[in-house]
Amino acid sequence: MPERLFGTNGVRGVVNEDMTSDLALQMGKAIGTVMGGALAIATDTRATADMIKTAVSSGMMSAGVNVLDLGVLPTPAIQYYVKTHDNVKGGVMITASHNPPEFNGIKCISFDGTEASRKEEEEIEAHYYKDIPCAPWDSVGDMDRIRGAGEEYVDAIVSKVDAESIRKAGLKVCLDCANGAAYETTPLLLKKLNVKAVTVNCNPQGGSPGRPSEPTEENLRDLISLTRSTQSDLGIAHDGDADRCVFVANDGSFVSGDKSLALLSKYILSKNKGLVVTPVSSSALVEEIVKGSGGEIEYTAVGSPIVARKMIATGAVFGGEENGGLIFPEQQYCRDGGMTVAKMLECIVKEGPLRDQISGFPVYYTVKKKIECPNDMKKHVLEHIANESTGATIDRTDGMKVVFDEGWILARPSGTEPIFRIFSESKDEEVAKKRAEKYEALVREYLN
Repeated sequence: MPERLFGTNGVRGVVNEDMTSDLALQMGKAIGTVMGGALAIATDTRATADMIKTAVSSGMMSAGVNVLDLGVLPTPAIQYYVKTHDNVKGGVMITASHNPPEFNGIKCISFDGTEASRKEEEEIEAHYYKDIPCAPWDSVGDMDRIRGAGEEYVDAIVSKVDAESIRKAGLKVCLDCANGAAYETTPLLLKKLNVKAVTVNCNPQGGSPGRPSEPTEENLRDLISLTRSTQSDLGIAHDGDADRCVFVANDGSFVSGDKSLALLSKYILSKNKGLVVTPVSSSALVEEIVKGSGGEIEYTAVGSPIVARKMIATGAVFGGEENGGLIFPEQQYCRDGGMTVAKMLECIVKEGPLRDQISGFPVYYTVKKKIECPNDMKKHVLEHIANESTGATIDRTDGMKVVFDEGWILARPSGTEPIFRIFSESKDEEVAKKRAEKYEALVREYLN
């Protein structure tokens, strides 16, 4: 059976080891054959972006497909372009998101701007393993350089929020783009909203991102310090391809993705009651705030395409993940870091400083562990955990969620890396820590 190529978010690997130009060329041929028509392509700022983009584009053109090169863009910006241009049949984003600089990846986008479904990915994978015939020399595709896609995306965001109220508020923020794909679009968004920005890591230097691309508290020490020292209203941090965003409050405290998801759920539900969709990995805080705000919650497996499709199917008013990937249906059904920035600015203008808004939230303690685990061992590890958790309530929506009277443990294999993730949550910090350590030890002992 051919190896599965697509993980939770596209095909990723270390460049010139797993992610080679040969793989990218064949992937381009497969994508072009399956999707057909004109296809958009964009990249983040990684040093290897041009190599992978050129190989994928060559493959697509050899299959007779016209390629529209949008340049460097956040992932949600190319998704918005594909969604709003009827002549475009799909897209490809060259990015490895939060992975280290030596990685790169290929993410496919459907005609409606959503991330490709698993069915579409399977069709592309099936073609990848075939000898794909090339188009005749006089039927190969062309490549056109398209300018302005980033500004189209920014203007759409501005139109979806109360821009006038934001402009009148005279806000000041600190912005950290990890030298990634939002280095132009988010500063432009802030400028159009009359928000003064102090920037750090806002250069197109993805080969040396200034900080690790994953926007964790540990990786955002400079932004936290800067937000506090400049007395800014907000600190804003993106991951490498800017489909996610996390915040630093006005007092310099880090705000987890769970808290911003809960807060914006509350804000949106105050205007429009309905359903909020989120993965099983999200904090119970989200459910508590959603239900307390008159909304309902539905859980899915981890993965933004899964959340987005459940939102479409249920007519949800909002959704998102605990990692800062939030989905606003009025804009598009995908994680959108730019839209998250604008909506949070609107929220603090209307409801008050971020620190004040979240200070009344119930406190949950979440401990996260990451364990190296060969891909072929992941299934066995899950069964071992199930055998060691007899008597507890087990939810198999994604991986293994073991629910206790005081909190829960989620053990799940990564879809993008050879690692196993352990999430532990409780209102008792010591309980959360001890459970995380117990289940980490269970996995390590089994692997050893």
